[in-house]
Amino acid sequence: MKHRYQWAAPGDLNAFFALFLDNIVNLVLLAGILQFGFGFPKDVIDTYMIPGTALGVMFGDIVYTWLAFRLAKRTSRSDVTAMPLGLDTPSTIGMAVAVLGPAFLTFKYSGMDEHQAAMTTWYVGMGTMIWMGLIKVGTSFIGSALQRIIPAAALLGSLAGIGLVWLSADALIHIYEVPFVGLLALGIILFTLIAGFEFPFKLPGAAMAVLLGCAAYYILGLSGALSEFHKPSFAGFSFSPPVPSTEGYAALFHGALVFLPVAIPFGLMTIVGGINVTEGARLIGDDYRTRDILLTEAFATILAGSCGGVSQSTPYIGHSAYKKMGARAAYTLATGIAVGLGGMFGLVQLIVELIPKAAVAPLLVYIGFEITTLAFRMTPARHAMAVAFAIVPSILNYGYIKIKLLYQPVERISQDVIGMLTTASGSAPVSQALEAAAKLQTIIPGIVAAEYVIIGALGQGFILTAMIWGACAAFLIDRRIFSAAITLAIAALFSFFGLIHSVFPNGDLYIPWSMRETALNQKLHLSERAFTIPYEFSLAYIFAALALLAMYFFGSARHGKGPVEAQKH
Repeated sequence: MKHRYQWAAPGDLNAFFALFLDNIVNLVLLAGILQFGFGFPKDVIDTYMIPGTALGVMFGDIVYTWLAFRLAKRTSRSDVTAMPLGLDTPSTIGMAVAVLGPAFLTFKYSGMDEHQAAMTTWYVGMGTMIWMGLIKVGTSFIGSALQRIIPAAALLGSLAGIGLVWLSADALIHIYEVPFVGLLALGIILFTLIAGFEFPFKLPGAAMAVLLGCAAYYILGLSGALSEFHKPSFAGFSFSPPVPSTEGYAALFHGALVFLPVAIPFGLMTIVGGINVTEGARLIGDDYRTRDILLTEAFATILAGSCGGVSQSTPYIGHSAYKKMGARAAYTLATGIAVGLGGMFGLVQLIVELIPKAAVAPLLVYIGFEITTLAFRMTPARHAMAVAFAIVPSILNYGYIKIKLLYQPVERISQDVIGMLTTASGSAPVSQALEAAAKLQTIIPGIVAAEYVIIGALGQGFILTAMIWGACAAFLIDRRIFSAAITLAIAALFSFFGLIHSVFPNGDLYIPWSMRETALNQKLHLSERAFTIPYEFSLAYIFAALALLAMYFFGSARHGKGPVEAQKH
C-alpha cells in the first residue's frame, strides 16, 4: 500500500493560532520598544522593517513544511509534525535595545534629522541581520562543539540582563506613565501568569491583561480622564513589499560592523537552541537532520536582512507541544503565509497602532522576569553567581544610554556656546568669563564626567562582555583555571580594539594608536582618559589572567584543596 502523509489535521488549527500569535507578539515587542523606548518614527518601522522581518518567517516556515513532507516520505510515517519557526524573542528584544535604539540616538545626535537617522538605522539593522545569518551558516557546522565550550551561564546570563533591565525595569516606567491602565494590566499579569491563578471563565491571562488595559485606556481617554491619551490615526496602512536595499549591503562593512559583538552572541544562541530543539524532536519521533534545520534558519535570517528585516528567526522550542496538539505540517504553512502577508499588508502595524504602551508594558515585565528566572533554572545551581555576574553589563549599558541622552546635548550646547564666544567681539574679560562658565567641566562635576567615561566603556558591547564575565566565573566555579585565564585573554584582545569596552560613543571599533586621528575625523570629543582605556583594560585583563594562574600553581588549589569538584553532567 502506498504511503500517504496526512499533512493537515484538526490539531493544526490550535497550533496555528499559538505559533501565529507568538510571532505577532514579537513584532509588537520590536515596534513597541523602538517607538516607546527610543522615539523611533513609526512610518519607518511599518514600511521598511516589519515587511522584511515577516518575509524571513514566511520563508523559514515554508521550508520547514517541506522538510516535514520529506521526513514523512523518508520514514513512511503519517504523523510527522513540522518544526515550528518564528522570531526569536531574546534577539528581537536585543536588536531593539542594543542595535537599533542606540544607533538611532547616535545618528540623531550627530546632526541628522529624525527620518534620516531612522533610515540610516534601518540600513545598519539590515547589515547586522545579514552578519547574524552568515555567522549562523558558519556555526551550523560546529554548533555542538560551541555548545560544549560555552557555559550556559554565559549565554543565558546575558539574556537575563536584557530581560531584567531593558524589559522589566524599563517597562515599569511606561506602566506608571498611565498608572490607571498600566497597574490594571500588571495586576492581571501578576495574578495569572506569575502567581498562577486562573482568570475568571478560564480566559487567557496575557490576552485579558492587554484587552482590559486597552479598554480602560480608551474609555478613560475618550472621557477626558487621562492626561496622556492619543487616538489611533489608522493612517499609513498599505501594501509594503519587502525589497532589497543597496544601502543595507553597504552597511555590512560600515555601520553594522560596529555591532558584531551583538550579532555573534545572538547568532550562536539560536544555533545552540536549534540543536536542542532538533534533538528534542528526535526523541519524540521526528528525526530531522540538524544541519537542515540550522541552515534553514540561517538563510531565513539572511533573506530577511537582505529585504529590510531586523529580527532573526529560529526554530521554536515548542515542537513537542505542537505535536501533542496533533499538528502536522499545515500549521507552519498557514503561519508562514499569515505572518508574511500580515506584515506586508499592515495587519501587524494595525495591532501596534491600537495597543497603548501602558497596556502592553506589563507583558514585557513578565517576559523579562521569565527570561531572568529561566536563566537561573536552566543553569547548574552552583553557577548562580556566574549568571548574576553576567547580568551586570546590561545594567551598565542601560545606565549609559540614559545618561548619554542628557550628557550629549549638554556637551554639544557647551561646544556651540564656546565656539560662538571665541568668534564674537566684545569685552575680552567678559568673553573669557562666559567661555569659562560654558565649559563642560564647569557644568558637569569632574567626578561625574570621569564615571561617565568608565560607565560608557563598560556598557559598550555589553552582550559580549556579559558572556565573557559569566563564562569566566563559571569556569572558575568548575575549577577550570586555564579556561578562565583564556577567557580573560580573549577579553584583553576584544577590549584593545573596542569589540567590548569601546570608548567611542557610537561603540565603533578602533586601532588604539590611531584613536586621536579617528576621533578628530569623526568630530568626537573624548576625554584624555578615554585614549588610555584600551591599553589599561587590556593589560588589566592580562594581569588578572596571570594572577589566576599564579594563585593556582603556587597555592593549594593545584593539589585539590578548596572548593568541591564540579559534578559531572
